[in-house]
Amino acid sequence: MSADVLAQWNGGSISAVLDILLDPTIWLGAAAGGAFGAALGALPAFIFTGFLVIAGVFGGDAASGAGVGVGFGPVFGPHISFAGGAAAAAYAAKKGAMESGFDYHNAKDIGFALGSRPDILAVGAGFGVFGIVFEQTLRNLAIPTDPIAFTVVASALVHRAVFGYSVIGNVSSKASGYFDMGPFEREEMRDSNEVPGDGDKSSEDRLAVEPWLPNMYQWSHVAAIGAVSGLAAAYAAIQTGNVFLGFGISAATLLFLNLGVERIPVTHHMTLPGATAWAAFTGAGFSGTVGLIAGAGFGLLGAVIGEAFQRVFYAHGDTHVDPPAAAIFITSSILAVLAILGVLGSIWVPGT
Repeated sequence: MSADVLAQWNGGSISAVLDILLDPTIWLGAAAGGAFGAALGALPAFIFTGFLVIAGVFGGDAASGAGVGVGFGPVFGPHISFAGGAAAAAYAAKKGAMESGFDYHNAKDIGFALGSRPDILAVGAGFGVFGIVFEQTLRNLAIPTDPIAFTVVASALVHRAVFGYSVIGNVSSKASGYFDMGPFEREEMRDSNEVPGDGDKSSEDRLAVEPWLPNMYQWSHVAAIGAVSGLAAAYAAIQTGNVFLGFGISAATLLFLNLGVERIPVTHHMTLPGATAWAAFTGAGFSGTVGLIAGAGFGLLGAVIGEAFQRVFYAHGDTHVDPPAAAIFITSSILAVLAILGVLGSIWVPGT
């Protein structure tokens, strides 16, 4: 980067990383949080994150976001509890301890509570510790991205490698490539021995393509809900002065999805970029109207990125790799770089 850009980047340091990670309490909290995610299941744990974020927005200082830190911190942060729960599901499915009846490979069933089995809790705890170490390293080195979202994706790719799953996944011979959802629409199944089975199904019992959200993968649908969600979150940011309310509400609405209500959209990767874009644009002196339009645009962008990511990493894989987390860290990186370049105002992302 040029000297001018470097001058605007609020860089971190190794000493800042060590100041945090040499505190044993944060490791213990993260271990407990990862085990919590394993016990309840990744999705229920993330729903708790949403409620805590909402409570933090209204219970703390709205301008600074104080109080939101409980929802995003050790124990309840998505990089801890959600990531730990997803890793525990991958482990439990591999061990044949998770015959949940899920339509896809059982390791993708992030809504399934795994209970109190010690080895499963230990896996969750281990990935909770990985989450805090990785996230705090990114945060305190001031890497210009969302360190929580980046860690959720990294943790999922690591758990695939650790437990012997394909890191990217295997494209079925019935699909023309990663982006082809046609085999799902035709209800085509995998060939024998094409991919691993699990406790209650073999390869030929699995769909050739397993889209992350069967009711929400068409590009036009994804773009529409993305623009609307981003706009709504941006307006909520105007009302509260806090960019995290939309994210919290999006996460909390997943309670209905977890309870089996059909066609509930997943939108936190639309609301957080939308509200953040509003803050970045208005912080650079653009009008509130431009900020709202930017919120809709970045909500749409987050939605499309999430869909593209699921088609590569989720639909052909065996475990849950989170499309919203990928969309959030990519959109936050774009906004962060523009802030460092001085095009937009500074935001909550480290380094800006």
